[in-house]
Amino acid sequence: MRGKLWMWWTVAGVLTTVGYFLLPTGSLAAGLVYDGLGAAAATVLLAVAPRQAAKERPAWWLFAAGMLLWSSGDAVYTYYAHVLHQDPFPSVADALYLAAYPLLASGVFVLVRQRAGRSRAAVLDASIVATGAGLVLWTFLMQPIADDGTAIGTRVVALAYPAFDALLLAMLARLFVSGAVRDAGIGLLATSLALLNCADVMYSIVTSYTSYGGGLFDAGWMLSYVLWAAAGLHPSSRAPRAKAREARATVGWVRLLTLASSSLLAPGVLLVQGVTRPHDIDWLPVGACAVVLFLLVGVRMAGLVRQVHRLAMLDDLTGLANRRELEARIRAALDTPATVALIDLDDFKGINDRLGHGVGDRLLIAVAERLRSVARPGDTVARLGGDEFALLLPGGDVAAYAEALERPFQAGSHRLLVRASVGVADCLGTGEEFEPLRRADVAMYAAKKTGGRVLRYDTALDRQASEHAELGAELRTALDESQFFMAYQPIVALPSGETVAVEALVRWRHPLRGLVSPADFVPVAEHNGLIVELGAWILRESCARMAHWRATLGADAPQRVSVNVSARQLSEPGFAESVAAVLADTGLPPRHLVVEVTETAVFDSDTALDTLRAVRALGVRIALDDFGTGHSSLGLLQTAPVDILKVDKSFVDHVGTPGRQAVIARALIDVSNHLQLTAIAEGVETAAQAEELYRLGYRFVQGYLYGRPAPDLVRSSGQHQLTAWTTTVRRAAGTS
Repeated sequence: MRGKLWMWWTVAGVLTTVGYFLLPTGSLAAGLVYDGLGAAAATVLLAVAPRQAAKERPAWWLFAAGMLLWSSGDAVYTYYAHVLHQDPFPSVADALYLAAYPLLASGVFVLVRQRAGRSRAAVLDASIVATGAGLVLWTFLMQPIADDGTAIGTRVVALAYPAFDALLLAMLARLFVSGAVRDAGIGLLATSLALLNCADVMYSIVTSYTSYGGGLFDAGWMLSYVLWAAAGLHPSSRAPRAKAREARATVGWVRLLTLASSSLLAPGVLLVQGVTRPHDIDWLPVGACAVVLFLLVGVRMAGLVRQVHRLAMLDDLTGLANRRELEARIRAALDTPATVALIDLDDFKGINDRLGHGVGDRLLIAVAERLRSVARPGDTVARLGGDEFALLLPGGDVAAYAEALERPFQAGSHRLLVRASVGVADCLGTGEEFEPLRRADVAMYAAKKTGGRVLRYDTALDRQASEHAELGAELRTALDESQFFMAYQPIVALPSGETVAVEALVRWRHPLRGLVSPADFVPVAEHNGLIVELGAWILRESCARMAHWRATLGADAPQRVSVNVSARQLSEPGFAESVAAVLADTGLPPRHLVVEVTETAVFDSDTALDTLRAVRALGVRIALDDFGTGHSSLGLLQTAPVDILKVDKSFVDHVGTPGRQAVIARALIDVSNHLQLTAIAEGVETAAQAEELYRLGYRFVQGYLYGRPAPDLVRSSGQHQLTAWTTTVRRAAGTS
């Protein structure tokens, strides 16, 4: 109810204004209604002033005092007109009216100062508007009053009204250009001020040429009373928004139009006088105002140029230097022992996907503040875009920044621990302005790949980066020219050694390099995004081969084919739909396909987990590869839709000897059994390992003991190849 009090007051005030015009013009009843509305507005302002925000309370006391003086002037004027039957000018009423203007203007000034802060640009804009409007008022209103030959006291009082109107107009312009009118309460106040100004100016113009006995202008003054009090009652007046930074204030077309129009008022007045009275032009006031306007506009334009330049060199989100500013400073530091550091936040995309871009932006702001707090005099902290930050350090010490990034960040209601990869390069001796940043970028990606925190550039990293770039380009050619082929490694059941499944592994036969290891080309494909296209080819080829085996081998065919899927593939939209399309095209039932993912591919990624759930809903089984090597393996089993655990080779190598590996291998089979998951031990190379794993409870294994990944270069050789595997498996099982 209290929040809508301003609405009820406004409705009542508008109805009172309408009722005023229904009464006889100039009657005592009309005067009392007019005076009563002013007194009610003053009373409202006196009541709300103590309840305003502490810093803005003086402004509202000034408004209340000004409104009280104004309503008192109305009462005195009514007394003169209806009791004494006089209409003196000047009178006590005029003294009260004129005393109210400075109080109201001061209140607006204080309020804008609290809402928008100190802004030289806003003051200049208001001065331009006031100068132009003042010239118009002087030329067409004040000068005729000054020259009318009446008593000096009368002329001074008459001139005071338009002079104070010019002051109020300047305050109105200050309200608009400050951006404070975006609060509804201040918008009401600005509207009230505009009505008051219009009514005053029109009244002064009319009374300069004729008499005024009441009419439309009264509505302007009365509604001004109503809206001024409504502004005090509005909730936004008691709970002001935080100050907006001047750098982010919007320069709207209304503001530009107002400033342009005000700047043209001096030549406009000159043009009007030249047409209407060419031999009696007021050169002095017009010329003086033109000079003042020119100087004000010049200073304002200089400020705009500086502001545009500053904004062009700053990042919008964080307020740090941007790439353009950083490159300019690096250019100036090329011959100095300065250091450039490039910082990349790991898994920032996962935070955006999981918590939303709002949290991601707050995290970037928090990182910027943390880096800024560590900066020493002379250091440059910049944001290059996305989750990349950069430093230019004359002292070259990156350690303090790296340590600062290891502490958790508060992003809204989320407390986040974010890992960062940092690449460092020197400026001295690089010769080219972009070279330090390029070298830092190479070192940063190497740090990200090796899992390090901070890595300094050396020439070996350049050679490695060059090789990766060449390999990345050749990957495109390899895909286009079908240089990839599939190899399949058996997964066998113990103790029989029967092949129950195969894992599909991609191989690359390069025309010049020969066989390229997946350890070399898969990371490059993941980095440049070709892993998505390559992964789609692997999935289709593997499913087609499995469907062929089922059709040609019948019961002797493997039960399932496992296909490795990268984190990049899981993050692609529509991956589950792509799997469904491949199964439909190849005719392979979903139960014969297993999608293998690593723990790091799905850890802390809601997108990847949702994708896996959609894939599993198709009837495809999910396997966690290299299980046990991640940093939250057991916790992942609670969230990921897992059917199969592939126990990492590191726990199998020493399974037969006392130690942690044997204990972990035993614990993992227990976990699998209790969760009703299928466990597969990877990397089995000896019969002793197979025997111990069987004793621990493992019933499915994979490794060189049972067969290395074998190429399937000719589609018709599948049956022969599988028979060879079966023989190897049974021989190994017999020895174990």
